[in-house]
Amino acid sequence: MSVLSTSVDPEGGLTMSRKTLLRTGPLRRETAGPYGPLAPYGGDGLVLPAGFAGRVVARSGHKVAGLTWHAAPDGGACFPDGAGWIYVSNSELPLLGGASALRFAPDGTVADAYRILSGTDLNCAGGATPWHTWLSCELGHRGRVFECDPYGARAARPRLAMGRFRHEAAACDPDRQVVYLTEGEPDGCFYRFVPGDWGDLTEGRLEVLCVSGGWRPVPSPAALLKAARHQVEDARRFDGAEGCHYAGGVCYFTTKGDHGLWAYDAQTSTLERLCGGVRAVTAAPSGDLYVTRDTMGVDVITPDREIAPFLRLEGHAGAELTGPAFSPDGSRLYFSSRRGPAGEPGDGHTFEVSGPFRH
Repeated sequence: MSVLSTSVDPEGGLTMSRKTLLRTGPLRRETAGPYGPLAPYGGDGLVLPAGFAGRVVARSGHKVAGLTWHAAPDGGACFPDGAGWIYVSNSELPLLGGASALRFAPDGTVADAYRILSGTDLNCAGGATPWHTWLSCELGHRGRVFECDPYGARAARPRLAMGRFRHEAAACDPDRQVVYLTEGEPDGCFYRFVPGDWGDLTEGRLEVLCVSGGWRPVPSPAALLKAARHQVEDARRFDGAEGCHYAGGVCYFTTKGDHGLWAYDAQTSTLERLCGGVRAVTAAPSGDLYVTRDTMGVDVITPDREIAPFLRLEGHAGAELTGPAFSPDGSRLYFSSRRGPAGEPGDGHTFEVSGPFRH
């Protein structure tokens, strides 16, 4: 059966409402998911189920609320902001990467836009923390994890104890009080960071998942001469681990070498490859997973392990769909199309889809 998981609500309390993916069994492909078949929406290339609408909220090189939106938008997350919310997006540019934020008013209008990280290298994915900060991960050689303030009040800080390697994404597991980390190498590893104090990432222990299914400490996470992934002999290898997301006792992550979607069950210490053709993953409050596909679409995977199309994006040939994230109330889904229509280099569109999402 499905299980319930705890989640933090916008006011800081705990809710007990999320159903999560059934632990075992194959995914079942369906032509129409919980929202029915897709139909052309009529704007911005989005093809959506009936009752849903979409819009572009930001475009690379164009002004939004006074800020020029960054090129190469990648990983993203949403944060509560009073009656409104904030969407944070990384920029996977060399040397000029960083991250920006869009602040939304309660009625959904963009009230403000600002930088929360600048001057870093190839900020790919990342992850939100339960204490409402954004972990922005550098994909470059000896990349770092930066802890950023999505509200723009505090300067970003590197968290060097989390290792120096080609960081892709991060996902916080509040139940075990660890942060899972992926590595963008063809023989990369899957890590977890165990902080000395939960909520403070300045010090802690970096561990790597091993072939045995257990975790072993990485002796020197920031070593200059021997890469972290080569320091533990029986570390398990993945072909370019990419985005990751934690929900209900499971850390879901993708691998770009084979575009696979994996599920690490932290309760049983087991690993399962769910399907292929996936680039990024997030979860809705309903427990449904939403995954971006190689085929310029987003699929929904229900707790009953059914997978079906949720949206398709037309006119953006050659682009990659990145940064899926739900607003705190689960009513809006954000994501970006990197490179934009006709694959213009560095271009990108950041979309919002709203409608009757399940809760």
